[in-house]
This record gives sequence, C-alpha cells and structure tokens, in this order.
Amino acid sequence: MAQQRRVQLSVQRPTSTVCVLGTELSLDVCGSAPKDAVAFHVQGTPGVKLYVVHETQSVKLPSSVCRWPLAAGTEVLLAMDALSKDVGDEKVRISYFREAGGVPVGRAMLYLTCVEVSLDADTSRTGAVSRTLLDKATWTWGPDGHGAILLVNCDRDDPKAKMPDNRDTAVRSYADLKDMSQMVLRTRGPRTIFAGHHLLLHVDFSNADKVGVFYGGNSVALEEYKHVLGGSKLAYTVKPSRHQEESVFYVEGLAFPDVGFSGLVAFHVTLLESPEKGLLETPIFTDTVVFRVAPWIMTPNTAAPLEVFVCSVDNNEDFVAAVGAVAEKAKCPLTVCPLVENRQDRWIQDEVEFGYVQAPHKTFPVVFDSPRDRGLKNFPVKSILGPDFGYVARQAPEGASSLDSFGNLEVSPPVTVQGKEYPLGRILIGTSFPRFGGRRMAKAVKDFLFAQQVQAPVELFSDWLQVGHVDEFLSFVPAPDRKGFRLLLASPSACYQLLKEKQEEGFGEAVMFEGLEQVPKPTINEILANEGLRKLNNYAQSCISWNRDILKRALGLAEPDILDIPQLFRGNVANGAEAFFPDMVNMLVLGRHLGIPKPFGPLVGGQCCLEERVRALLEPLGLTCTFIDDYFSYHVLSGDVHCGTNVRRKPFAFKWWHAVP
Repeated sequence: MAQQRRVQLSVQRPTSTVCVLGTELSLDVCGSAPKDAVAFHVQGTPGVKLYVVHETQSVKLPSSVCRWPLAAGTEVLLAMDALSKDVGDEKVRISYFREAGGVPVGRAMLYLTCVEVSLDADTSRTGAVSRTLLDKATWTWGPDGHGAILLVNCDRDDPKAKMPDNRDTAVRSYADLKDMSQMVLRTRGPRTIFAGHHLLLHVDFSNADKVGVFYGGNSVALEEYKHVLGGSKLAYTVKPSRHQEESVFYVEGLAFPDVGFSGLVAFHVTLLESPEKGLLETPIFTDTVVFRVAPWIMTPNTAAPLEVFVCSVDNNEDFVAAVGAVAEKAKCPLTVCPLVENRQDRWIQDEVEFGYVQAPHKTFPVVFDSPRDRGLKNFPVKSILGPDFGYVARQAPEGASSLDSFGNLEVSPPVTVQGKEYPLGRILIGTSFPRFGGRRMAKAVKDFLFAQQVQAPVELFSDWLQVGHVDEFLSFVPAPDRKGFRLLLASPSACYQLLKEKQEEGFGEAVMFEGLEQVPKPTINEILANEGLRKLNNYAQSCISWNRDILKRALGLAEPDILDIPQLFRGNVANGAEAFFPDMVNMLVLGRHLGIPKPFGPLVGGQCCLEERVRALLEPLGLTCTFIDDYFSYHVLSGDVHCGTNVRRKPFAFKWWHAVP
C-alpha cells in the first residue's frame, strides 16, 4: 500500500504542497467546504491522477458523475507518476455547490510539485545498490529473501592505527570505505523545492551505537569523508546538490548481534516541510531501509585450510617442525608465533578461534579472542588484526574458567536434521550439565555465539574433564561418502577392546610409553588389571556416550557416521579426567592430511597397535595419518596437537543469508 498523507485545503487562499513519487495525497474536501455547500466537483491538470472514494468505492476521474456529495467518508485521493519540471506546475481545483446551485459557492486550489525522495541500499543482495520494488523496510531470510547487509568494520586497514576501524569515527583509507555498505539517497525534481524543505537522515536511538555513517558530499577526496550519523549523532541534515541527484553514504557496523541487539538496524530519510517562521517543521514523507549486521561465522575442520598457526616455545622445535611438515604436505602456509609474542604460551587454539564475516560486496576473516588471556593475550591484536583481518572479543566479568578457552568451541560440518538444514553447521560448546553446579562457559561468550543465529549452538557435557574442553573427546574429519564427514569420538571401550585383543594374542607384556624417560611404563596386562583405572574409564565412557546421543540427535547422525578412536583417561571423578596417553582425537586436520598426537602405545610386532588401529579407521576414507610427538606438552602426555595449533580456513561457499534459522 502506498504511503498516504492528508492535505488540508482552503477556499480563502491557494495551497501548495509536495507529492513524493509513489505516494498518495488524501484531500480534506469536507474540512474546507463553505457552510452551505452540499456537493463538490474536482478536476486536475493532466499530470495528476484523481480518485473519489464514496460509499467504499473508488472512482477514477474524470467520470460520468459531475458532482459528489459532501458526505462523511467521502474523500479525494491523488497521485502523480511523473516528476515536476517546475515548482507548482500541476494543480487540482475543488468547486463547492449548494444543493441546487449552478454557481460554485467557493473554490479551493491546490498547487502540486512532484519530487522523488528514495533511500536505497543493496536490498537484492547483488553487491550493488539499485532501485527495487522489494520492501526496503523489512529483512527476510532464505534464497528468495531480501534486505541489505552490513559488515562490522572490525579490521584495521591503517597499520598505524591503534584500534580496529569500528572503534574510531574516521575514514583512514579507501580500503576502509570498501568494507562499508553503500546507502544512496536519491532526490529528483525541481531543485528549488528543497530550499524550502529539509531532508533529515536519521537512525533509531536504540541502534545508534551499533552503526556509523560517513558522507563525503560530492568529493572523492578521502579527507572530505565525515562521520555524520551513529553514536551520539542521531540525525543529519542532507543538503542535496544542485547538480547531482544522488548522495552516497557509507555505512559500517560497530557491533555484532548479541543480547539486546538482533542485528537489524533501520535508517530513515524524512522530508520536512518548512512552515511559517517560528513554527516547527512538519514531516511529510519518510523512506526507510533496513540492514542486518552480518554474523560472525566459524569454519569446521572439514573446510579447506588457508593458514596454520603454531607457537614456538622452549624445547618444542621438533613439534613445530612436525606441524610444518604436515602443513607442507597439505600445501598450506605455516605461521609461527615466536616466543617473544606468545610468552611461553603454546595453546593458541585455546586463545583464539578463526571465522569470517560476509556481505555481498565483501568477505574477510575475523579472529575471535577468548577471555582466557594468558601469555598469548596480546597476540591477536598485535599480530593478526590488520587490513581485511578483523577482530572481536568477549570478556568474562565473573572470571574466566577453563571452559572459556576455545578448545571448548567447535563447529560441525553442514548437516540436515529431520528436514531442517544447517548449511553452516552447528556450534558445539561444553558445559556442566547434567550435573548441578560446576563450570560453565562465560555468559558473554555463550550469548554472543547464540546471537549469531546461523550456526545454532549445541551444548555438550564436558565438565567431567579436568580441563573441560569438547576437543578432548571429539573431532571431525572429511569423508568421501555419506554426509561428507565422520565424527570422531574418544572411546575408552574401544581402547579396552583393542588391548584385550592384544592380550589374547599373547602381547600382554607389551608396555606403554616405551622410549620415554621418567614415565611409568605399564604393560597391557597391568592396564587391564587396574580396577581404579577401569572404573574411571567406565565413567568417562558414560559421559562420552551421553554426548554421543546428543550429537546424533542434534546433527542428524547415524552410527556409521561416527568412528570410535581408542583412548583412555586418568584422574578421578572429583577433579576431572585427562588423557592417559596423548589424546589422538585432539588432532590437526588439514584437508586429507592429519597430524595426530603420537600415543606411545604398546608395540606389537614392531608397530604401535594404537596407531595401527587409528590408521585402519581413517585411511580407508582417503586420509593420511602423521603421528606427531607432542611429549613436551603442558599436560605432559595429553598430546594436544589440536590445541597447540590453529587453522584459518576457507569460508563456506554457502551464503549465510540464504539460511533459514
């Protein structure tokens, strides 16, 4: 329905007003009628379309009816579909009559000027701003949806700047402008009409701190771009140029969707009519366009690797070299974080998670910094944040726990669950349920992840572990069949079954951790006879089985989609479990190349039986297994190859706005 405005008329003096292209004017014919008038006649110049609404029927003029009764509910509507060349070049005349009179008892004259005022953005999501018939004031999901998209401008295009671009109110480079979305104000019609009317660009108070708008006028010079809207600036008066019909604004997002912010932001342009001196301006037309701030999107292990990160600390030269060798096989660049930057903190997976943001006109990676803040605290800002590489962080005011490290943050590959598609996968986080109390992920981090909408998080039970990370018992690897991946789960049951097989084959005296110094070396017989160890692993298996059922339901998996990786745990129920030997599930996945913690398992026939079992599970999928000695890890024997590395991966080909959350 066209936007409609009521216009008051007068028989004492002519009235002038503006009709905005695409809108309707409702003429108050009864309010201006002389006292004795009972009927009226209306006629207009050729550029005006007139309709009389009488007794619920709309009649287009001219018609066979010459006079219309001045009855309650009778109104005259008009529209114009061509721009005026001059001010007041079209007009409408209302003539009023007594009951039987042939001479009008009064006339009301209305002079009209048709102009165009339109606020446009890339609502069709093509990467360019264009006029459209789509409803600009709404935003819809799906492949047939519409609505403009805004990126959080969280990179740092100027290397000299001290903060991300979304924390300042300046345009420092043309690259900075390219991160922003265009919003175009079109004004057409007689330019003098805008001298007596004001155009106000404005944003709702509730969202003003979520966006910034820059305008350079007719100039292309970088220094001419000024911050005109956002933050404390709620409105900006636009002065249309006499020579240009378009004013181009650049819009940046300042904040990601989160609690209290859905991500939707509406901008309005209002045409104000200037009344007599001393009176307030009157709004006569408003156009609105809605943007959605693009979410932060996380990439799964199965996505193509683009860059591997690893930390160099004391005595881990061999580990760094081994990771580099796997990266070289995968033809993936390796970035080594030096000791001066990591300050003896090797757990780069726990510190950050790599993702990206995407709009039709631009995509760039964004690193998510955890509240963990140990030795690597400054690394993301100092060494990752930069041109076209964004940064976002969340803190834990209540104090960070181990569950706030991003080893406790994973994402599945794309899945379909009972007909519901998750084309960007589902985020997986660990928490303390079903046990009452215990550790939980910080509210700020969890709220942020849920607010992104497109990777609906699933909560798993991880507080049974001493460290409490989901990557200690699960991972994903690519596969050529079924869903395109396999879920790997640590399995004490599978490990006991393997060790029992080797015992029955006569290898009960084969020892664990052969070749390692100052480490107890239990035999297979001793492990199988250790009742305390078995009870703990029965508990660990029950926790993993609980999560297995959750994952099957949440990801739509069947048993053939899951592989059980033999693994034992040690510790106790009160303080949590940790890996008994290096945790093979905690692996580095680079395409079909896997870097797996070396388990130092029993040698049977000169081969590590644990390694051989894992090869037998994974190599039929076309995967190449490289076992990495991670003995000098912080956990001594946990073998956190995954937590000791991090991978930036290729964004999804799927466009997130095509999803239906």
